[in-house]
Amino acid sequence: MIAFEVVARSTRSHARLGRLHTPHGTIETPVFMPVGTQATVKTLSQDELEQLGYRLILGNTYHLYLRPGDERIARLGGLHRFMSWHGAILTDSGGYQVFSLASLRQIDDDGVTFRSHIDGSEHRFTPERAIQIQQNLGSDIIMAFDECPPYPASYDEVARATERTYRWAIRCKQAWQAKPTQQALFGIIQGGTYEDLRLMSLEQITALELPGYAIGGVSVGEPVEETQRIVALVAPRMPADKPRYLMGVGTPEDILYAVQQGVDMFDCVLPTRVARHGAVYTSRGRLNLRNAKYAEAQEPLDPECDCWVCQRYSLAYIHHLFRAEEMLGYRLATYHNLAFYARWMARIREAIRTGQL
Repeated sequence: MIAFEVVARSTRSHARLGRLHTPHGTIETPVFMPVGTQATVKTLSQDELEQLGYRLILGNTYHLYLRPGDERIARLGGLHRFMSWHGAILTDSGGYQVFSLASLRQIDDDGVTFRSHIDGSEHRFTPERAIQIQQNLGSDIIMAFDECPPYPASYDEVARATERTYRWAIRCKQAWQAKPTQQALFGIIQGGTYEDLRLMSLEQITALELPGYAIGGVSVGEPVEETQRIVALVAPRMPADKPRYLMGVGTPEDILYAVQQGVDMFDCVLPTRVARHGAVYTSRGRLNLRNAKYAEAQEPLDPECDCWVCQRYSLAYIHHLFRAEEMLGYRLATYHNLAFYARWMARIREAIRTGQL
């Protein structure tokens, strides 16, 4: 199972440096996890992810359950072998899809019935089933099944979802303990934007004494200021000896703020998704590669970036690829964005280490 150690703490904020030891290697924290929804980080190979220094990625339980199927992945040796990934993997529980696919599902106290977004077939997720699927996948870190309330939602709606998340977390722990593996189960703190519900959920979930904890239910439509308020409320109060994971939050500024509140782990589709839409992060800010003003720009995407995309290709060429809808453009932009994020996290860790954050 995983082990976590804090190796340095900031004297100027709640930020800390850590090491997350997993069956598939040790990861320095704070860390960003690229999202590999379908057992692939879109447009990149596993070799390229390793070149960038990533040792932990995220897979999606709901999508992998639908195709190719968790039982098939288990027969083929588990998710690591199936996708030929040598690093660690965290899988979410499908709880986010309970939120994002609201028109296709029905929630009750026992679980969720939903229709596949692929073919309309009916399926059933319970806390026990979510754990079973993740055990079949064989990921290093598995997440408890939770209910993520939308924003905005009434106090009563969020209170019901928060209480259900706690009851489901108890059942997830029981299912996880019933079949011992090297996998670590993380609980998820809910409560929407209501401070008393957040603190109640924090107390309930951490009382389960799990290997790690996550803040869920943020970045679901609320203003950035509300996200920051909840992160600042919850993160410093989470157990200091366990990894703290902020789910689905991922602009560089959001990550920096959350690190200062004591968060260790992040995931987000943002760097890969915006790349496919023609946007890149640079030291000059975010650029829209389709902008006509770049048609004859001979400089790289980012003069301060040392990734091979910036070392070899001009902004004008990548602009052309996007205007022509060539696949190489998506790959180059994605690689650069994940290089930017890897460098951003390394800079944050160094700033904590030297007391400059």
